[in-house]
Amino acid sequence: MNEREIRSLIAILEETGIEEIEIRKWWGAKIRVSRRSSAGGTIIQATPSIAAASPAEVVSTAGAVSPAPVEDEASQFSEATHYIIHSPIVGTFYRAPAPDTPPYVEVGDTIKAGQVVCIVEAMKLMNEIQAEKGGKIVKILVENAMPVEYNQVMIVLEPEG
Repeated sequence: MNEREIRSLIAILEETGIEEIEIRKWWGAKIRVSRRSSAGGTIIQATPSIAAASPAEVVSTAGAVSPAPVEDEASQFSEATHYIIHSPIVGTFYRAPAPDTPPYVEVGDTIKAGQVVCIVEAMKLMNEIQAEKGGKIVKILVENAMPVEYNQVMIVLEPEG
């Protein structure tokens, strides 16, 4: 996004009273503009696209630029203490078999080994992803209909027992 587009997002926030706007591009880039609760200003968080090499930045309406704290949620979980479901292929992550059906799993659900937890679509083929082990779902790290990379962490479980 260029500066003009970002300024127009800020103007929308100021004119409408909306607290937050997030725009996502199909290739994974996203930008979130939200109001600061304490200072009353506007902050912008941009996640660079796959091709971009620069870190995310936070820009205040005053014009100051500072690096954003980058928190990799997947790194919070250890494979020694959690069962982690990775994407076996590059594709698009789906939580449900169809848009009008409930998701396969939700955070807090207890699942069994072999249970389908999501779908990764690749080249119009729907690949059902099954849990190799049972446990309780702690975190779903990918949002519905977002692209996933090979070996990307998608779902984290606490193992049974």
